[in-house]
Amino acid sequence: MDGRVVIEMDKVNSKTDPMGRAIADYHKTKKASKLRVFSPMFEEDEIPLTTLFRSYKSMPEIEQKALDMAKGRVLDVGAGAGCHSLVLQERGLDVTTIDISPLSVETMKDRGVKKVLEQNFFTLDGQYDTILMLMNGIGIVGTLERLPEFFKQLYKILAPGGQVLCDSSDISYVFETEDGIIELPDDMSYYGEHSFQMQYKDTIGEPFNWLYIDADTLKEKAGKYGYVVEVVAEGEHYDYLARITKKG
Repeated sequence: MDGRVVIEMDKVNSKTDPMGRAIADYHKTKKASKLRVFSPMFEEDEIPLTTLFRSYKSMPEIEQKALDMAKGRVLDVGAGAGCHSLVLQERGLDVTTIDISPLSVETMKDRGVKKVLEQNFFTLDGQYDTILMLMNGIGIVGTLERLPEFFKQLYKILAPGGQVLCDSSDISYVFETEDGIIELPDDMSYYGEHSFQMQYKDTIGEPFNWLYIDADTLKEKAGKYGYVVEVVAEGEHYDYLARITKKG
Protein backbone atom coordinates (compact mmCIF):
# COMPACT_ATOMS: atom_id res chain seq x y z
CA MET A 1 0.00 0.00 0.00
CA ASP A 2 2.98 2.30 -0.43
CA GLY A 3 3.25 5.07 -2.97
CA ARG A 4 -0.21 6.55 -2.63
CA VAL A 5 -0.95 10.23 -2.28
CA VAL A 6 -1.42 11.33 1.33
CA ILE A 7 -4.37 13.63 1.91
CA GLU A 8 -5.54 15.84 4.77
CA MET A 9 -8.97 14.62 5.82
CA ASP A 10 -11.76 16.94 6.94
CA LYS A 11 -14.36 14.19 7.01
CA VAL A 12 -14.37 10.50 6.17
CA ASN A 13 -16.55 8.79 3.60
CA SER A 14 -18.22 5.78 5.21
CA LYS A 15 -17.16 3.65 2.24
CA THR A 16 -13.47 4.39 2.96
CA ASP A 17 -13.63 4.43 6.77
CA PRO A 18 -12.03 1.23 8.11
CA MET A 19 -11.77 2.43 11.70
CA GLY A 20 -15.36 3.66 11.80
CA ARG A 21 -16.60 0.40 10.34
CA ALA A 22 -14.56 -1.63 12.84
CA ILE A 23 -15.86 0.46 15.75
CA ALA A 24 -19.45 0.06 14.56
CA ASP A 25 -19.05 -3.71 14.14
CA TYR A 26 -17.51 -4.17 17.57
CA HIS A 27 -20.21 -2.06 19.21
CA LYS A 28 -22.97 -4.13 17.62
CA THR A 29 -21.49 -7.63 17.94
CA LYS A 30 -18.72 -7.33 20.60
CA LYS A 31 -16.35 -8.82 18.04
CA ALA A 32 -14.61 -7.58 14.92
CA SER A 33 -12.06 -8.57 12.32
CA LYS A 34 -8.54 -7.12 12.34
CA LEU A 35 -8.14 -3.37 12.01
CA ARG A 36 -4.87 -3.43 10.08
CA VAL A 37 -2.40 -0.54 9.96
CA PHE A 38 0.22 -0.06 7.23
CA SER A 39 3.12 2.36 6.96
CA PRO A 40 6.17 2.64 4.68
CA MET A 41 8.36 2.91 7.81
CA PHE A 42 6.96 0.11 9.97
CA GLU A 43 5.82 -3.47 9.77
CA GLU A 44 2.09 -4.13 9.49
CA ASP A 45 0.35 -3.56 12.81
CA GLU A 46 -3.11 -4.04 14.29
CA ILE A 47 -5.28 -1.86 16.54
CA PRO A 48 -7.10 -3.97 19.16
CA LEU A 49 -10.71 -2.80 19.11
CA THR A 50 -11.07 -3.43 22.84
CA THR A 51 -8.73 -0.50 23.57
CA LEU A 52 -11.25 1.89 22.01
CA PHE A 53 -14.02 0.65 24.32
CA ARG A 54 -12.09 0.32 27.59
CA SER A 55 -13.24 1.55 30.98
CA TYR A 56 -11.37 4.01 33.18
CA LYS A 57 -9.83 1.16 35.19
CA SER A 58 -8.46 -0.43 32.00
CA MET A 59 -6.86 2.76 30.70
CA PRO A 60 -3.12 3.44 31.07
CA GLU A 61 -2.11 5.81 33.87
CA ILE A 62 -1.41 8.64 31.43
CA GLU A 63 -5.01 8.63 30.19
CA GLN A 64 -6.37 8.33 33.73
CA LYS A 65 -4.23 11.33 34.73
CA ALA A 66 -5.60 13.39 31.85
CA LEU A 67 -9.21 12.56 32.72
CA ASP A 68 -8.58 13.41 36.37
CA MET A 69 -7.17 16.80 35.30
CA ALA A 70 -10.08 17.66 33.00
CA LYS A 71 -12.28 20.55 34.14
CA GLY A 72 -14.93 22.95 32.90
CA ARG A 73 -16.21 22.71 29.35
CA VAL A 74 -14.35 19.79 27.78
CA LEU A 75 -13.65 19.05 24.12
CA ASP A 76 -12.75 15.43 23.33
CA VAL A 77 -10.95 15.41 19.97
CA GLY A 78 -10.95 12.36 17.68
CA ALA A 79 -12.93 10.40 20.24
CA GLY A 80 -13.37 7.16 18.27
CA ALA A 81 -15.78 5.10 20.36
CA GLY A 82 -16.12 7.74 23.08
CA CYS A 83 -14.56 5.93 26.04
CA HIS A 84 -13.02 9.10 27.52
CA SER A 85 -16.16 11.18 27.00
CA LEU A 86 -18.31 8.61 28.76
CA VAL A 87 -16.06 8.68 31.83
CA LEU A 88 -16.22 12.48 32.03
CA GLN A 89 -19.98 12.52 31.48
CA GLU A 90 -20.41 10.16 34.41
CA ARG A 91 -18.43 12.65 36.50
CA GLY A 92 -20.84 15.43 35.55
CA LEU A 93 -18.61 17.40 33.19
CA ASP A 94 -19.92 19.24 30.13
CA VAL A 95 -18.29 17.32 27.26
CA THR A 96 -18.41 18.03 23.53
CA THR A 97 -17.10 15.13 21.48
CA ILE A 98 -15.86 15.35 17.89
CA ASP A 99 -14.72 12.92 15.23
CA ILE A 100 -14.50 13.07 11.44
CA SER A 101 -15.96 9.56 11.06
CA PRO A 102 -19.77 9.41 10.66
CA LEU A 103 -19.76 5.75 11.73
CA SER A 104 -17.86 6.62 14.92
CA VAL A 105 -20.22 9.50 15.62
CA GLU A 106 -23.23 7.23 15.15
CA THR A 107 -21.70 4.63 17.48
CA MET A 108 -20.91 7.19 20.19
CA LYS A 109 -24.47 8.50 20.12
CA ASP A 110 -25.75 4.95 20.48
CA ARG A 111 -23.39 4.39 23.43
CA GLY A 112 -24.84 7.40 25.23
CA VAL A 113 -22.39 10.20 24.48
CA LYS A 114 -24.63 13.26 24.74
CA LYS A 115 -22.95 15.94 22.62
CA VAL A 116 -21.30 14.47 19.52
CA LEU A 117 -20.35 16.34 16.36
CA GLU A 118 -19.07 15.04 13.02
CA GLN A 119 -16.47 17.77 12.93
CA ASN A 120 -12.87 18.51 12.01
CA PHE A 121 -10.85 20.05 14.85
CA PHE A 122 -9.33 22.73 12.63
CA THR A 123 -12.70 24.21 11.62
CA LEU A 124 -14.42 23.95 15.00
CA ASP A 125 -15.95 26.96 16.77
CA GLY A 126 -16.70 27.43 20.45
CA GLN A 127 -14.77 27.94 23.69
CA TYR A 128 -13.43 25.13 25.85
CA ASP A 129 -11.65 25.01 29.20
CA THR A 130 -10.07 21.61 28.56
CA ILE A 131 -9.18 20.14 25.18
CA LEU A 132 -8.44 16.41 25.31
CA MET A 133 -6.27 14.85 22.60
CA LEU A 134 -5.58 11.35 23.92
CA MET A 135 -4.21 8.13 22.44
CA ASN A 136 -1.62 10.28 20.65
CA GLY A 137 -4.41 12.61 19.66
CA ILE A 138 -2.05 15.44 18.76
CA GLY A 139 -1.03 13.17 15.89
CA ILE A 140 -3.89 14.68 13.85
CA VAL A 141 -1.64 17.70 13.25
CA GLY A 142 0.18 15.42 10.81
CA THR A 143 3.44 17.33 10.34
CA LEU A 144 5.51 19.96 12.14
CA GLU A 145 4.67 22.31 9.27
CA ARG A 146 1.02 22.29 10.34
CA LEU A 147 1.71 23.22 13.98
CA PRO A 148 1.16 26.97 13.35
CA GLU A 149 -2.37 26.13 12.18
CA PHE A 150 -2.86 24.05 15.32
CA PHE A 151 -1.80 26.87 17.66
CA LYS A 152 -3.88 29.37 15.69
CA GLN A 153 -6.92 27.18 16.28
CA LEU A 154 -6.08 26.92 19.99
CA TYR A 155 -6.03 30.72 20.17
CA LYS A 156 -9.55 30.66 18.77
CA ILE A 157 -11.19 27.90 20.86
CA LEU A 158 -9.19 27.62 24.11
CA ALA A 159 -10.92 29.64 26.81
CA PRO A 160 -8.88 32.02 29.01
CA GLY A 161 -7.07 29.95 31.61
CA GLY A 162 -7.80 26.81 29.59
CA GLN A 163 -5.60 23.78 29.00
CA VAL A 164 -4.84 21.22 26.33
CA LEU A 165 -4.10 17.72 27.61
CA CYS A 166 -2.42 15.64 24.95
CA ASP A 167 -0.19 12.61 24.83
CA SER A 168 2.44 11.61 22.32
CA SER A 169 5.59 9.53 22.04
CA ASP A 170 9.25 10.13 21.31
CA ILE A 171 9.83 7.42 18.72
CA SER A 172 13.55 8.08 18.25
CA TYR A 173 14.07 4.67 19.87
CA VAL A 174 12.96 3.12 16.58
CA PHE A 175 16.25 4.30 15.07
CA GLU A 176 18.46 3.14 17.94
CA THR A 177 21.33 0.81 17.04
CA GLU A 178 22.56 -2.11 19.12
CA ASP A 179 25.18 0.25 20.53
CA GLY A 180 22.50 2.60 21.84
CA ILE A 181 23.15 5.29 19.22
CA ILE A 182 20.26 7.05 17.49
CA GLU A 183 20.91 7.00 13.74
CA LEU A 184 18.29 8.92 11.78
CA PRO A 185 17.94 8.46 8.00
CA ASP A 186 19.58 11.27 6.02
CA ASP A 187 16.44 11.83 3.94
CA MET A 188 14.14 12.27 6.95
CA SER A 189 12.99 15.81 7.81
CA TYR A 190 11.65 14.96 11.29
CA TYR A 191 11.65 11.42 12.61
CA GLY A 192 8.17 11.72 14.10
CA GLU A 193 6.41 12.47 10.81
CA HIS A 194 4.84 9.39 9.24
CA SER A 195 2.06 8.31 6.94
CA PHE A 196 -0.36 5.47 7.63
CA GLN A 197 -3.19 3.63 5.98
CA MET A 198 -5.80 1.35 7.53
CA GLN A 199 -7.82 -1.61 6.32
CA TYR A 200 -10.78 -3.40 7.88
CA LYS A 201 -12.12 -6.39 5.93
CA ASP A 202 -12.50 -5.04 2.37
CA THR A 203 -12.63 -1.38 3.44
CA ILE A 204 -9.38 0.46 2.69
CA GLY A 205 -8.89 3.97 3.98
CA GLU A 206 -7.04 6.86 2.39
CA PRO A 207 -3.40 7.37 3.45
CA PHE A 208 -3.02 10.03 6.14
CA ASN A 209 -0.21 11.90 7.88
CA TRP A 210 0.39 11.36 11.60
CA LEU A 211 2.75 13.16 13.98
CA TYR A 212 4.67 11.70 16.91
CA ILE A 213 6.31 14.69 18.57
CA ASP A 214 8.91 14.53 21.31
CA ALA A 215 8.40 16.74 24.36
CA ASP A 216 11.37 19.04 23.71
CA THR A 217 10.25 19.79 20.16
CA LEU A 218 6.68 20.41 21.34
CA LYS A 219 7.95 22.84 23.99
CA GLU A 220 10.11 24.68 21.44
CA LYS A 221 7.36 25.01 18.85
CA ALA A 222 4.69 25.97 21.39
CA GLY A 223 6.90 28.68 22.87
CA LYS A 224 7.11 30.43 19.50
CA TYR A 225 3.32 30.86 19.50
CA GLY A 226 2.88 31.98 23.09
CA TYR A 227 2.18 28.63 24.76
CA VAL A 228 3.83 26.74 27.61
CA VAL A 229 4.19 22.94 27.66
CA GLU A 230 4.48 21.03 30.92
CA VAL A 231 5.09 17.28 30.94
CA VAL A 232 2.83 16.05 33.74
CA ALA A 233 3.27 12.27 33.35
CA GLU A 234 5.47 9.77 31.55
CA GLY A 235 4.54 6.27 30.41
CA GLU A 236 6.51 3.07 30.08
CA HIS A 237 6.88 3.16 26.30
CA TYR A 238 8.51 6.54 25.56
CA ASP A 239 5.10 8.20 25.83
CA TYR A 240 4.19 11.26 27.88
CA LEU A 241 1.24 13.45 28.83
CA ALA A 242 1.62 17.18 28.22
CA ARG A 243 -0.38 20.14 29.47
CA ILE A 244 -0.39 23.09 27.09
CA THR A 245 -1.44 26.51 28.38
CA LYS A 246 -1.26 30.10 27.15
CA LYS A 247 1.67 32.12 28.47
CA GLY A 248 0.83 34.69 31.14
